[in-house]
Amino acid sequence: MTTVQAIILAIIEGLTEFLPVSSTGHMILADALMNVQDKEFSKTFEVVIQLGAILAVAILYIKRFLVGINIYLKLLTAFLPAGIIGFIAYKTIKEYLFNPFVVSMSLILGGIILILLDKWTENKKSVFENSENISYSGALKIGLFQCLSMIPGVSRAAATIFGGVFAGFDRKLATEFSFLLAIPTMFAASGYDIYKSHETIQQGNLHTLVVGGLVAFIFALLAVKAFITFVQKYGFKHFGYYRIALGILFIVLSLSLNIKLIS
Repeated sequence: MTTVQAIILAIIEGLTEFLPVSSTGHMILADALMNVQDKEFSKTFEVVIQLGAILAVAILYIKRFLVGINIYLKLLTAFLPAGIIGFIAYKTIKEYLFNPFVVSMSLILGGIILILLDKWTENKKSVFENSENISYSGALKIGLFQCLSMIPGVSRAAATIFGGVFAGFDRKLATEFSFLLAIPTMFAASGYDIYKSHETIQQGNLHTLVVGGLVAFIFALLAVKAFITFVQKYGFKHFGYYRIALGILFIVLSLSLNIKLIS
């Protein structure tokens, strides 16, 4: 992996991790288009830049975690379904679903769902005062929806936002809870990934990891700050249109450039 490729991937991760467009999908597609070499190190690199993006959200929402234990219990409830299923099905998911074809189809279908979600939430009012007041059953519903994001291209943010709306949140609170839930979920997933692939981290590529993590952190800060405002003003439909266009574009590019869609 070259330094330029590392920076491009880190920017993509930072901008897309907390948007409902699937950062994993973008990383798989970008990796295929740039023909990144050293696939084992590439997997570790993607985990590290994910951690950089998570740190951005943790800093932005640090005050939410200092008000009491209630938010921790709600997030734990929402985290458990994906944590359990992810631990059991990790190897199968990585082996069979992480390919450009699955990503492209997930982007298109998810885009259609986001457009429908936008119409559904246009005038929806939250039944909860804030994200910490969600019921445990509501948190569990969001956690079950989050399991769908194990399919690359679905988007963890999109799945949890949809789950939040289904549980009773309006657009803003569903998005905020998605940000908060990202912290334990992604720390757990990234930590497990690093444990599985720690042997690929060497002194020679440590510089690339540090640069990537820092770039992802900066761009995640920018994306998270802008996303809440954008959603309140314009809703989710534009992300749906983007997902559909990207999925179709990649299928066309794959066929014309002879990129292998299914590994």
